[in-house]
Amino acid sequence: MPPLRVLITNRSLATRSGTELYLRDLALALAARGHRPIVYTPDPGEIAAELTAAGVAVHADLATIGAPPDVIHGHHTAPTVAALRRFPRTPALYVCHDRTFREDTPPRLPRVYRHVAVDDNCRERLVEAGIPAHRIRIVFNAVDLGRFTPRGPLPGAPARALVFSNYASEATHLPAVREACAALRLPLDVIGAAQGRSQAAPERALGRYDLVFAKARCALEALAVGCAVVLCDFRGLGPMVTRAEAAELRRWNFGMRVLGRALEAGLIRGEVERYDARDAAAVSAWVRESAGLGTCVGKLEGLYREVIEEHRAAPVAGRRQEARAAARALREAGGRSPLRAWLGRLPLLGRALVTLKRAVTGSGGPRRR
Repeated sequence: MPPLRVLITNRSLATRSGTELYLRDLALALAARGHRPIVYTPDPGEIAAELTAAGVAVHADLATIGAPPDVIHGHHTAPTVAALRRFPRTPALYVCHDRTFREDTPPRLPRVYRHVAVDDNCRERLVEAGIPAHRIRIVFNAVDLGRFTPRGPLPGAPARALVFSNYASEATHLPAVREACAALRLPLDVIGAAQGRSQAAPERALGRYDLVFAKARCALEALAVGCAVVLCDFRGLGPMVTRAEAAELRRWNFGMRVLGRALEAGLIRGEVERYDARDAAAVSAWVRESAGLGTCVGKLEGLYREVIEEHRAAPVAGRRQEARAAARALREAGGRSPLRAWLGRLPLLGRALVTLKRAVTGSGGPRRR
């Protein structure tokens, strides 16, 4: 199969949060498989620099991308719509990463042939948005097993604990977790942006901890390393991840839908007391067997080729139809159509013209008596 030029969009690459790291891992994996990933973000930053250093082209301006890509892999509505406008003959798929974030609103556009949900929660959002069932797929989030390698066997009782979350602060779940660990005489550390302790390479730190409090991607990475994990974040408390529950919890991305209990120290302590070193090892083995990055990227490759073939056989949508659909998608995601953006600039243009007139004629200022 010939290699593909894949344009991946994201609203920002300036922080180490979910979609930024997903994009980084995907782009690097596609390049390793012989494809040519190209990245567009209007807000480049730390992750963009990482990709550039690894040889992946990152563009803050779509006009600087030359040849059209074979397929657009869209994250976030506004940059996805911008990419489709820049390349009017290129098909796309769109990945929904969040149930509630407005900029993750699924764009209902003629050339978006597949909408991918990262879990059942996001799939529900796609259905509720009116995306036809035949266009929806689920591709669960994954972990780079080459980076997150197994730690040694866990001790019979946890000796060190970690809160692994960009949202951990005195205003969220950190005080309750700290209180629970203090009652158990369990030393606790924190990794996360809110505490000024973001980690570029968390894989180097995770193996030093026996128990980790995390959700979503952070939970999956800790599980892959072999830590026992209690699902816990600013949204609420979930369970200790056990082998019996792991598959069901992954269906919801270890995320918001399973964080339904109050952030109370007593409840958190109860989950910590479910710690079982053997069961945690079984969970880790299952994650490493079923949730590797290679499986995820292989599924996306297959969807790219499906999208390209379907587009070749599809009738061409009219420009007006596409323009109306794009404007609707931007409104639903809280953005502005090009016309509305232009109209919004008219007051600024008017003031600029007045200033220019004053500069040229010397008129318009206060009259001197």
